[in-house]
Amino acid sequence: MEEVSSSKHSGNETKEDDTEAGEVRGFSWGAGTDGQLGTGFFQDEHLPQPLRFSAPLSISRIACGGAHSIALTCDGRVLSWGRSDHGQLGHGDLDNCGKPKFLKFFEGFKLKCVSAGWSHSAFVADDGCLFMCGNGSFGQLGNGEIQSCNVPSEVTFFKSKHVEVEEIACGMRHTLALASGSRVYGFGSNRYGQVGNIAVGAQKSCKFPELAGGFENCKVQALFANGDHSAALTDNGQLYIWGRAFTGKINYLHPRIVPSSLKFSQVALGWHHAVLLSDGEVYMMGNYRHLQHNGSASDVVRDQSFPSLITRTHENSPLPSLEKVKVLKGERVVQIASGAEHSALLTDKRSVMTWGWGEHGQLGLGDACDQALPQMVNMEEASSLATVRLAVYCGSGFTIVTR
Repeated sequence: MEEVSSSKHSGNETKEDDTEAGEVRGFSWGAGTDGQLGTGFFQDEHLPQPLRFSAPLSISRIACGGAHSIALTCDGRVLSWGRSDHGQLGHGDLDNCGKPKFLKFFEGFKLKCVSAGWSHSAFVADDGCLFMCGNGSFGQLGNGEIQSCNVPSEVTFFKSKHVEVEEIACGMRHTLALASGSRVYGFGSNRYGQVGNIAVGAQKSCKFPELAGGFENCKVQALFANGDHSAALTDNGQLYIWGRAFTGKINYLHPRIVPSSLKFSQVALGWHHAVLLSDGEVYMMGNYRHLQHNGSASDVVRDQSFPSLITRTHENSPLPSLEKVKVLKGERVVQIASGAEHSALLTDKRSVMTWGWGEHGQLGLGDACDQALPQMVNMEEASSLATVRLAVYCGSGFTIVTR
């Protein structure tokens, strides 16, 4: 397990004041020593803490990385905060930032998608142009170089091919891009086949985008990446996975379908697990490594009424089993999220539940304990959000809930 590194700031207060008088737009907890919680304090938090944005802001989505966060507003503006040791915040420096701060680079732009990897970031403009910044040592910035960049730089490959990028997903050291026509590209670290092009499977990294095969007869709806894993979801609910094997055996060098009778609507990847949503219920592949090390029996509850959720393949390394995760009775899950080794879910009755690794307080339960099964997060402090729709997101060792 990689440790969340210490911040270069020794004090508790940040020097940024962009959101000093902002309104509460959500809550965050967990690892915070690099400012990734956006609260203005460089420390871990075991309980939900108010997350403020300058008013009036309406948040469309949050992307959480190794120790930094990116917020996309409904009008296409973008803010970032947290660790910037490789320039992943895009502010033109390497200074950690403890509060949400607008990216000046994108003044005059309207963005439609953002993603955060371990130490790199991606931004897609509404015209389909892709911009990247942060750590480029594995080619994950897609510009043919292995240098880091502290301001967003356009990935000219797509413009040269007259291809518009629709969606982006950043893993630990690789990047996936969904282009028009359901074309999936990968670049960066390819040690475990996470780029998805079997023709370059022997290469340890790809500095330029490579087209992943296997999607010629389907329409890709969304891409997902975390750790050394990659996944794609089609419009008919089929799931493709590739990269490092969840079972720790043979890696998947090209996308392959998960042969399940379920239709999936959401996917969240961790470092050694995947959380899946189907018809309001949650399922899980893989495991939490730390729970195994701590001697926990299981991180999911096997439901005997679902004996054939996944069909085993005939290969030497079968796909991992798919297990149902039990949540609150009478509540349907509407959103899922995963960090490195923890997960979170949100129900239709606004219940937030977390489970997995808890060393930095990322479960929001008031302690640093691990949890094998989903536990309710006390969101009484979020009473001001009682009449609005919530959304939950996970970084490597932290969690954010926004309205």
